Amino acid sequence: MDKRYEPGRRTVLGAAALGAGAAVLAGAGQANAAGTGPADRSTPAGPLAKLPVPFVIGHRGASGYRPEHTFGSYQLALDMGADVIEAGDLVPTKDGHLVCRHEPDISATTDVADHHEFAGRKTTKTVDGTKITGWFTEDFTLAELKTLRAKERIPGIRQHNTLYNGRWEVPTFEEVLQWAEREGRRRGRPIWIYPETKHPTYFRKLGLGVEEPLARLLRRYGRHTEHAPNILQSFEPSSLRRLGELGVRCPKTVLLDEPSVRPADFVESGDPRTTADLLKPEGLRWIAGFAQGIGPWLPQIIAQDDQGKLGRPTTLVRDAHAAGLFLTPYTVRNENSFLPLDFRVGNNPGDYGNSLAYFKALFATGIDGLFSDDPDTALLAAEEFRRR
Repeated sequence: MDKRYEPGRRTVLGAAALGAGAAVLAGAGQANAAGTGPADRSTPAGPLAKLPVPFVIGHRGASGYRPEHTFGSYQLALDMGADVIEAGDLVPTKDGHLVCRHEPDISATTDVADHHEFAGRKTTKTVDGTKITGWFTEDFTLAELKTLRAKERIPGIRQHNTLYNGRWEVPTFEEVLQWAEREGRRRGRPIWIYPETKHPTYFRKLGLGVEEPLARLLRRYGRHTEHAPNILQSFEPSSLRRLGELGVRCPKTVLLDEPSVRPADFVESGDPRTTADLLKPEGLRWIAGFAQGIGPWLPQIIAQDDQGKLGRPTTLVRDAHAAGLFLTPYTVRNENSFLPLDFRVGNNPGDYGNSLAYFKALFATGIDGLFSDDPDTALLAAEEFRRR
């Protein structure tokens, strides 16, 4: 989900900056801090009505416990009870197959650097304005990628996940769909997935459009209809619109970056709007013309002050619901490094902070769902809000 290449949205802070405690916000049912009254939790219409509210999305599976975008991570998230699995940040191979990786650069998420036969593939590219040196999926055939094995992306924080380095292959999206079918038959219910089109403008300029093969696969497995158990997401609104034009009718979510950022497709087309414009009521109404939801960055739900402490809720939940949109913000993780300053415990960036309280503060705003690397913790917090 995260668009950046570093371990998270907030730089990992040293011990001196870590707080010793965690403040718990007001419980659910109380007026929210933005003065908009009690939390207004919507009930999503259409196919999403089959999901509990709020629902929990396993971010790249259960990536707090297994290397992300592996069947080990997806299966664990499902076994933990996640309502939806983010099975697929979709990037293409040289021969046009869609595979599940956080980014086209696979340096940090596979053992490609250990494969001497691919040493000459290391290169520097500019992806959406950012210069990156590494190995890229579009320079490998699927058969070549299948010789690699996945590894933990942020071993400095999740050293325990390195135990599983080398255990799983890079999955294709078609394998994900086959897995979801098998698990659905075994459990007697549909398995919800939440795939994302990654850098679609970048890939389209390389002649490797993501939307066409995605639409074909969804149609092949009957997941293109309005009531199919999947939600599609992208940071680029035009990607979702294109999928709609290709006959994909399932729910769609526009992901929202930091306020000053212009989506890559806006930069390409000359659209001057930024994320800040899309967060306004008129921007939300525009999104509602082709999508059903938004995926905001967490501080767009509850702001943080200059020190990184949790502040007051914004009006985004109210505004999005007024436009008919559901909200699934990203991404809550248990470790101190990824929590607001006042929810951190101790001095070790990799230790768990009071993430349970942070989940509850977010759910209290009336959001419809939430991405988490730790779906078990998220589900524990969500139970309290589902009982109302």
